Formats: sequence, C-alpha cells, structure tokens
Amino acid sequence: MRIAINGFGRIGRAVLRQIALDPRHDDIEVVTINDIAPLETLAYLFKYDSTYGPFPGQTDASQSFLTVQGRKIRFTQISEASRLNLVGIDLLLDCTGKANTPRQAAAGLGAGAEKILISGPCEGADVTVVLGANDDILTDQRVVSNASCTTNAIAPILRLIDETHGIFRGHVTTVHCYTNSQPLVDGPRGSLPRSRAAAQSMIPTTTSATSLTAHVLPQLVGRLTGAAIRVPTVSVSCIDAVLTLETPMEDDGLTWLREVVDASPVLGWIDDPVVSTDMRARPESLIVSGSETILNDGFQLRLFGWYDNEWGFSARMIDVARRMIPESSA
Repeated sequence: MRIAINGFGRIGRAVLRQIALDPRHDDIEVVTINDIAPLETLAYLFKYDSTYGPFPGQTDASQSFLTVQGRKIRFTQISEASRLNLVGIDLLLDCTGKANTPRQAAAGLGAGAEKILISGPCEGADVTVVLGANDDILTDQRVVSNASCTTNAIAPILRLIDETHGIFRGHVTTVHCYTNSQPLVDGPRGSLPRSRAAAQSMIPTTTSATSLTAHVLPQLVGRLTGAAIRVPTVSVSCIDAVLTLETPMEDDGLTWLREVVDASPVLGWIDDPVVSTDMRARPESLIVSGSETILNDGFQLRLFGWYDNEWGFSARMIDVARRMIPESSA
C-alpha cells in the first residue's frame, strides 16, 4: 500500500512511528508527507518526542526528503490538499484536523489519491467508521472518517454490552489529557473554560464522542449523555461510564465482560492497579481496568478503562487503512 500523510502533527508522526517500527507494516510505503511547517522542525519533532521518547531507529532530513529506517519520504509544503501530487497514492491520511467540509474532505481525490482516511470527525466524509463498533458498513467508500479517539475508546465496548444485556441509560465521562487546542496560559478560545491554562487546572468541557457514538451506534440515540474533563497530563486518557442495563448481568458479569474484551481485536483488559503513565503507547482502543469496574445489583455497571488517545487512535488509523485497501492486509 502506498500512502501519503497530509499533516505531520501528533497523529501523523505517531502513525509514521508505528509503521516504521513494526515489521508487520513493512508492506506499507509512506511516499509523501505534506505539512506547512519546515522539514527541519518536523524531522526534529519526529526524532525527539516529549511523550514517547527519542525515535529508536535511524532518521535524517535533507533536500526535501525525510529518511526513516533507510526509506526516503518526499516532503512538501503545500497548504491545499487539492494541489498535492498524489498520483499513484492508494490512500491519503489526512491528519491536518482541517478536513471538515465535503470539499476539504475530498480534496485529495482530485489530486490523484484513490481514497482518503481522515483522522477525526468529518461531516463531509462518506462514512464514519469505528473498528469494533460499526466497521461492517465499510465497503468501497472513498472518503472515510476515523471518528475521534474517545469514540474509538467507548463505542466498541458499548456495542458489546448493548447487544448482550441492553443499555437502558448511560453517562460517559472522559477524563482527557490536554491537547494543543488549549492554551498553556489563559487566552481566548471558543469555550470559556477551554480558554484557561491547560496545565494548571482540571477543566470541565464537552466531548464530541457522545454525538459520534450515537452516529456510529444509532440504536443508542437518546440513551447516552457525555461530558469531558481536561486534566493537566500530556498523554493517556480514561473513560468512566455508568450504565443502567435492561437485563441484569449475573454475579460473574465481570468474568463475561473480560471474556468478550479478550476476544476483541481492539480492546484490552488489565487487573493491576495502574496509573495513566503505565498505559502510554498501548495500541488498544480501550484497556478496561478490572480493578476499577464495578457491577452493582446486576443492573448498574461502572465501566472504567484507559486509552492512549494518540497512540491507540493512530493504531486504528493503520487498521482502517488496511480495511480500505484490503489487498495490503498483513
């Protein structure tokens, strides 16, 4: 599979790290990286990462190429995806965070890409896909949204529970590390709380995951509410959900939950009493914490799980890419 990455920020760089370091992805060729920032700066940020540490392999930048593990990747600085040269590209990974409208979402098609996968919510996509939740609807669509990190974390486990026990009502809170959408010192943003310094306070705010989950699991429309708290940590977030079930789980309900989680290709389970930094660079969409998940009287389930909102989401980008270009599946 020949891919291009448009936008070499947190997700774009995490995707390339995973492709470069995992031999299972040797069949994926990153042909082009496009970003408006200078190559020297981006190469430095790829090599030295404050969250994941220095890149453990070989990397170099010169003459409009980023070389990673001996592979040369063409680098361009073009602001409009429609002006890129994507002829021969099987899939464009749009990681800019700006592909929101139908025109922006599909711009890479006119530049020559066969298909596009967008690293975030996008109303202009042909379909929004969450692996483990609604990926059965993925066929030959050309513009696909990978939803959000939190939607990827919560939707697969909600589907498993709803299909078996039914979810009557539920509330989902994501305790989420801060992101570059927030200021480091107080400064105007669209939301008043999000205008406050990200590294100094816990900040109650909203999450798109509630509406996106209802979009990918329409059977749950009207049954879920959600909220977010942005906290002063740099990576790894968690889900804290309270669900009222339609049919009760038996006393061994958590045993059943662990079995279905273990059988899922995108979920994980841990019994150890860990903290967020222990979950850094985990590839699962959600790692359910057995020690923090509580079943009350069969009908009320407190579900708690960790997710690396950058690394896990980037792993799903690669998985969905393989589903979109099936002949490349490892």
